[in-house]
Formats: sequence, C-alpha cells, structure tokens
Amino acid sequence: MKAMIFAAGLGTRLKPLTDDRPKALVECNGRTLLEYAILKLKYEGFDEIVVNVHHFSSLVIDFLQKHDFGVKIYVSDETAQLLDTGGGLLHAKQFLDGTEPFLVCNVDIISSIDFSKMMAYHKQHKALATLAASDRKTSRYLLFDDQNQLCAWENRSTQERKVVRNCEKFIPLAFSGIQIIEPKIFDFISESGKFAIMDLYLRLAANQPIIAYNHTGDFWLDVGKYDDFASVQKQVSIQKFDYLK
Repeated sequence: MKAMIFAAGLGTRLKPLTDDRPKALVECNGRTLLEYAILKLKYEGFDEIVVNVHHFSSLVIDFLQKHDFGVKIYVSDETAQLLDTGGGLLHAKQFLDGTEPFLVCNVDIISSIDFSKMMAYHKQHKALATLAASDRKTSRYLLFDDQNQLCAWENRSTQERKVVRNCEKFIPLAFSGIQIIEPKIFDFISESGKFAIMDLYLRLAANQPIIAYNHTGDFWLDVGKYDDFASVQKQVSIQKFDYLK
C-alpha cells in the first residue's frame, strides 16, 4: 500500500525549533516527527511512502538516506517552490498513481487512529476521498450531512463559511490531517501550482463523495505548536503505541 507524508511545511508554529531544521526533524521524546509518521504507516501495512520536502530539504533527504525503515521511501522535492497541500499532492502524482487508494497524513500529527479500519470504511462507502475528523473544539470546522458527506467549511473566528451542498442540518467536525484518496482524484484536478487540498475537496464535494471518517475517542494530537510542545511531549510519553515497540 502507498502513503504520503506532508513534510514540506515551514514549521512556523514550531519556531524557534525550526530555525535550523525542518519540522519533520524536530524531536519529540527522542524521536523525530518523521520517524513517528513512518513507523506508524509501516505498522499499518504501508510499504511505499512518499515524503515531500522543501524547508531544509537536504536535511530530510540526508536523514532518509541514513535510516533504513524497511519500506520504500520516495522524496517528492519541492525545494524550488513550496506547493501547499494540494499542489504537493499533485506534484507527487508519479509516486501515487495506480488503482489502489492511498493514505496522506501530516508529519506533525500523532494519533492512535486505526488506518486499516479507516481504509475499510473508505472502500465500503466507495468514496473519492475519506477525511479523518472528530468532534473536538477548534476554530475551523468541516460541515457534513447525516450521511457523512462533506457539505461546507467554516471559520468560526472570522465567520467565513463556504457551502457547496445544502442540507437540513450541518454536522461540524474538525479535520484531523489524515485522509485516504482514490488515485482517480488526479483526473479531477484542474488546479496547478500552489493550492490547498481543502479547497480541492470543497470544489469536488459538490458532485463527488468526499466523506468523513469520525474517529472521535481516538488519541489525536497536533504536535506543531511550540507553545504546547512541553505538554505535547508529556501526552505522547504516556501513550503506549504498538508501532514504537
């Protein structure tokens, strides 16, 4: 199975830790965030992994060359231009094309989400993309209908809302930075250059099955904020992840 790790970001929320290294190589309890992501994917059965790079890209490439994780790892190089999540996905098309769905995750997410259950859910519902989401407090929400179909996005801080499907009652869930995607999504991408994957999902959701996988109750942590990093390390340290054994 194939997967992609979004690791190209500037890591501005983790400054000053990212002043001399990429976010992917920031350490949490002695392991880099990239290690957490790769080991989790390997444990879940993914044996081909794409990592995109931009900020201090040479350090990530050197790290991957020096560490054998027992899976095939490819680098999607965005050194020349940071392409955001949607552009980064499109740039990595050559590694992800095929007939089987692939998983994409952010490097700064650590979770206990069962990817095999999420993959089975994705296939059962014949979705174009399945977005891991949960019922938690945030400023930005994805809004779904009672069939878990993506209908809208809203920012409660700015009161901005984008509605692509009308329904009687919106169910707000927070996106968890993990998604399973069918390779045929590339046939629907008309965007180019730098663009956000969420904008792509919202455009496609008007006519395509873009659905939620509600993982409320699972351990999930956004590791990408410096102000919270001490708390993050403490929370991660008490988790007994099987994939780290």
